[in-house]
Amino acid sequence: MKIIPVPAFEDNYIWLICDERYAAVVDPGDAEPVLDYLGRHGLSLAAILITHHHGDHTGGIEALLEHAAVPVYGPRKESIPGISNPVGEGDTVRLPDLGVEFAVLDVPGHTAGHIAYYGANSLFCGDTLFTCGCGKLFEGTPLQMYASLQKFAALPDDTQVYCAHEYTLENIRFAKKVEPANRQLLEREARDIQTREQGRPTLPSTLALEKATNPFLRCEHPAVIEAAVHFSGSPLDNAVMVFTAIREWRNRF
Repeated sequence: MKIIPVPAFEDNYIWLICDERYAAVVDPGDAEPVLDYLGRHGLSLAAILITHHHGDHTGGIEALLEHAAVPVYGPRKESIPGISNPVGEGDTVRLPDLGVEFAVLDVPGHTAGHIAYYGANSLFCGDTLFTCGCGKLFEGTPLQMYASLQKFAALPDDTQVYCAHEYTLENIRFAKKVEPANRQLLEREARDIQTREQGRPTLPSTLALEKATNPFLRCEHPAVIEAAVHFSGSPLDNAVMVFTAIREWRNRF
C-alpha cells in the first residue's frame, strides 16, 4: 500500500491510498487531479473518505461519483451532499479492495463535526492537526480542539501524519516565536526548507516530530507556558488556557 499526495488549489493535498489496482481518496476538494492520477496509473476508485464539510475537502465528490459509484464515508454530525456512509467515533471504515481499515475519531474544533481516520500506522487528520500547527477554530471551542489534539497525541509516536495543507514553513515561523530555543524545531526548519526548495512535500510528518516541535501539542512544556503567559499578560492555570492563548496569538500572527 502506498499513500500519494495529489496537490490541489494553492496548498491542499488530496491523499490517495492505493496499491497496484485500487485507490481510495481522502478529502477530494477537486476531482480533476484525482481522475488524472487514476487514469495515468490505471487505478480504479474504491472509496472516498471525508473529514469535514469545507468545500476544499468535498468539492470533487460529485464528479468522482459520476466516474465510479463508490462508498463515501464522512462525518455523521455534518451535512455533506454525497455522503453514503456517515461515521463517527467508534466506527471502523473497512476498505477490502485495499486490505486496510481505519478507526474513526471525533475531533471537533476546526468544525463541529470534524473526524479523522487512523489505521495502518497512518493518521488522516484533515484540518485539525497541521505540521507544526493546528486548524483555526471556525465552529468549535478551544477545549474541544485541545481535547481533539490530545487524542492524536495518545497515538503511537511513529504514526505518519497526513494533514490536508502545505503550511509547514509558515507554522514553523510562528512556532519559533513560541519556542525560539527549541533545537529540534530549528533542525526541522532547516530540513523542511531544503525539502520545499526541492519541490517536495514536507508531509507526512510523525507524531513524535509533532510532539517535539508543534506548540499546540506542547501546552504543558515550561517554555510554551512562559511564552503564552507573556503573550496573554496574565497567569494561565492549565493547558487549555495555554492552548487558547497560543491559538489567539497564531490568529494574529
